Formats: sequence, C-alpha cells, structure tokens
Amino acid sequence: MSLLNICKLGLVPYQKALELQLILLEKRRKGQIVDTLITLQHPHTFTVGRRGNMENLLAHKETLEKNGIHFEVVSRGGDITYHGPGQLVGYPVLDLKNMECDVHKYLRNIEETIILALSEYDIEARRVEGVTGVWTKRHKIASIGVGVKRWITYHGFALNVNTDVSYFDMIVPCGIRDVTMTSIQRCLASREEIDMSQIEETVIQAFSRVFGIMSYKTVTLSDIT
Repeated sequence: MSLLNICKLGLVPYQKALELQLILLEKRRKGQIVDTLITLQHPHTFTVGRRGNMENLLAHKETLEKNGIHFEVVSRGGDITYHGPGQLVGYPVLDLKNMECDVHKYLRNIEETIILALSEYDIEARRVEGVTGVWTKRHKIASIGVGVKRWITYHGFALNVNTDVSYFDMIVPCGIRDVTMTSIQRCLASREEIDMSQIEETVIQAFSRVFGIMSYKTVTLSDIT
C-alpha cells in the first residue's frame, strides 16, 4: 500500500458513520478514492455483530433509553461491544486485493497496530489465543470487528483511551464471560485525560508502519465524498 487518506471526524453518531463507510466502500471498489482510514468517536452506543448473541445485552431497552444509549445490529463480525466518548474508533476502508486477500492476517495486523501504538505509552499489550482484540496483562483494552465486501474492508477497531468503562457492565463484552475492560487512562493511573489527538496520531503512525504505507495525508469529508 503506497498512499492512505486519513479522515478525522470527531464525534459522529454511529448510524451516520456507518452510512459514510458504505459510501466510501463503493467509491473504493470503483477506484474513485485510495485506501482510507476514518478516525472518530461515537456517542454512547451498543452494537452487536451479525452472529452476536442478544443475551449478551444485559440491560433492558428502557435502561438504554434512560441513559441515552443507541443500540444497533450491524454487519461486522464479533459479538456485542460499546462505543462512547473517550474511545478512539478507526474504520479502515482498504482494498485487500492490493495486499493479501487474507482476513485473518488483516485482523492480526490491526491488533499489531494497537499493540505498537500502546508501546509508545509504555503499555505492554498482547493478543489472546483464539479471540480477536488486544489485552493488557489481565484486561481488554481494544475491540475489533470487521466487515469485508468484495475484499473492501469496513467497520474496524475501538481503543479505550479515556472511556468510561462502567458502560461495559451493561453487556458481556464481545461475548466473553468474565472479561474486564480497561483504558489507557486507567493503565497509566492518570488523573488527567489522555490527549485524544495525540493517541489518534500515534495510532495512525502505527497503522502506517504495520500496513507498509509509504505516505498518508489528512483529508476532509468533502474531499472523499
């Protein structure tokens, strides 16, 4: 991969971000844009993947409404997860035909991106055999769930930075029993919030290294839509 567009969107409702991904997916398939990485945050949202178990949503619908939490069933892999402010979400729209048509390797590369980025904060992160995501010593810090259409990727990863992890108590995160979620802020035992723009840039640089990107540029939404 030689060139990558970076589109930083700030706080975006989940449904709006999904609609954007589908637009960009089609544009990438037609060769109208180059590979693109969208970075953003979402308002409080629970999503469950296409093969997810609804029993892993522990809260009642009334509780979600009371707390202003959006819920959506989506076409990615994986089970149920949480998105919210203070969490860095990345949606790569990549043509895997220009790399390797290997979804398993793609997932491992996303994990490696997050592990590499966390090392810049002296956080030792790892994989867990048989499941997708990134863990610190005992806790999960990043969730990954992807979709692929005609070898074009969408959906992606969610890295807990300053995330209020108490929201994960309303679900069985990623369908894994007894998992405890953490964040960069918690790992660093920081009373101050971590600079989101700084971790965003760190993740972008790590993504570029792992995926062999020669150069990247920041674009606006109007540039690519």
